[in-house]
Amino acid sequence: MSILQVTDISKSYGGIRALDGCSMDFEEGAINGLIGPNGSGKTTLFNVISGYETADAGRVMLGGKDITNTRPDRVFELGIGRTFQVTRIFPRLTVMENLHVASQRRGFVGQLRSWKSPAERTRATEVLEFVGLSRLADEPAGGLSYGQQKLLEFAFIMIASPSIMLLDEPAGGVNPTLLRGLADRIRALNKAGVTFVIVEHDMEFVMGLCDRVNVMHHGCALTAGAPAEVRANPDVLEAYLGTDAKAAG
Repeated sequence: MSILQVTDISKSYGGIRALDGCSMDFEEGAINGLIGPNGSGKTTLFNVISGYETADAGRVMLGGKDITNTRPDRVFELGIGRTFQVTRIFPRLTVMENLHVASQRRGFVGQLRSWKSPAERTRATEVLEFVGLSRLADEPAGGLSYGQQKLLEFAFIMIASPSIMLLDEPAGGVNPTLLRGLADRIRALNKAGVTFVIVEHDMEFVMGLCDRVNVMHHGCALTAGAPAEVRANPDVLEAYLGTDAKAAG
């Protein structure tokens, strides 16, 4: 059953049409992949879903409720958390302080204050333990490796216990060891009921992790299906995967 649907979404920037009547859905309780060539509109679609961009036309539905052009903070409150291609953390704060900000549902360091309750701090400690960053809790976030910063951003949205997590290029710049750990954590959260939508260029990561894969091309939905079906689809091979995928298949 789908939990998140986009219908006839269009978005233009001047004369450039980033999304052109895009329609697709994402299954509840699944790890959904979203792939496509550079410039196919994947991140723009994420931005429209999460409220960081307004759609020119079309609808975004969450569990049957229209959330089109809802503000990002409200989308977050409705249970959709997201990461970005370039990590958005507070580099001058410690790792734990970053989670403190996240727990306050505010994006302003000036509002950093004492923990509301011991349970809140315990939750932050548990999240850091889950992502493997507990030993770095008191370290400045800006001193983390890029892969560790990706994990911190993952923790940043995880602390709010979203029902849907949109991950934009989680494998980018992450070493293989951290990447395997991230995949394990995604699987664990998914097993606990969290739905994922993952934009990623690393085909090995996508095909090995996702239950279902949506493909975009020229701002539209091209096809969707199980990883093996998508990998073997001639239209996908032509539009995006190319000769490397043919050899890999």
